[in-house]
Amino acid sequence: MLRLSKLTDYAVVVLVRLSGMDGVQTSPGIAAATGIPEPTVAKVLKTLAAGELVSSQRGAKGGYRLNRELSAIPIADVIAAVDGPIALTACVEGSPSGCESQGLCPMRGRWDPVNDAIHKALTDITLADMQKGLLPAFRAAPAFQSAAE
Repeated sequence: MLRLSKLTDYAVVVLVRLSGMDGVQTSPGIAAATGIPEPTVAKVLKTLAAGELVSSQRGAKGGYRLNRELSAIPIADVIAAVDGPIALTACVEGSPSGCESQGLCPMRGRWDPVNDAIHKALTDITLADMQKGLLPAFRAAPAFQSAAE
């Protein structure tokens, strides 16, 4: 089963919440608004800052702000910032880990098209889509017609 980490899920929540708040926001304020524990929010924000999805500002009026609009942040960028490159298996090009059977494996390179399709799908969905709850595949879908019509 493919599964994202909880931190990636929290990162999406934090980023969407940041978009609805004016100015610079603190991790305790975001934690209070989202119900995510403050240490977790702080960890997520530091990770997102390292991934250049948010900016931090130090000082008495410090905190975090989005670097881009939600419509310009694909889910793939959030996953990559928190969990690293999207790689289904160790033998996928760009995988952070290696495969000990790579030289003998008959499936070597066969996962790349699958990985590319998943990466494209995650790139096509933005945080704005997630916020609206209307994913791209369903936006242009024709209304369901029953067989009786």
